[in-house]
Amino acid sequence: MRSKFDEQLENLNKALIQMGALCEEAIENSAGALMTGNFELAEKAIMIDEKIDQKEREIENLCLRLLLQQQPVAGDLRLISAALKMITDMERIGDQAADISDIIIIGKIRAENGTLYIGDMANATIKMVTQSIDAFVNRDLKLAVAVIDYDDAVDELFTRVRNELIKRIENKTVNGEYAIDLIMIAKYFERIGDHATNIAEWVEFAITGRHRGEGDA
Repeated sequence: MRSKFDEQLENLNKALIQMGALCEEAIENSAGALMTGNFELAEKAIMIDEKIDQKEREIENLCLRLLLQQQPVAGDLRLISAALKMITDMERIGDQAADISDIIIIGKIRAENGTLYIGDMANATIKMVTQSIDAFVNRDLKLAVAVIDYDDAVDELFTRVRNELIKRIENKTVNGEYAIDLIMIAKYFERIGDHATNIAEWVEFAITGRHRGEGDA
């Protein structure tokens, strides 16, 4: 019975890796569209979001089967519960990559050369998503904590983007509508970082049995 359960847990790990890879691909395509003006990449990110939604349903069903059929013990129950929480955040990551792509397509947005840390934000969020999933699969608490801590760097990048764009609007060195679109895109990247942080916090819960915020005043 345990060997069957372990096999299903391994299938869960594989499915999460696949969903994480789709999230990375969606972000990469939306960021690529932003930096190059290749709107086909933006359309691809939107299509990948649909695959992410399908993968969420698949993993949800797998988790429910594990819960109902295998009667997991406490440690396994935490893993499955964490996975169910994680896929909600991963689904939102796909949505936000698609939202970025929608803005790019509708506004025909392309980031100017050397623009405002946007590319850095995209790369940082891709790294956070990748590492948060790796932390779960490898039960790596140190890596999960590193992802949580790294969210501050993404927040700082967003602040730089926003402040520089506001300054350029005031100095009339950038089109206001274009600048607002870029601020919205940067905000979506920041939210992706927040969701990657959530994933890492659920990894921490799966390993330690404690979720951040519990017991705080």
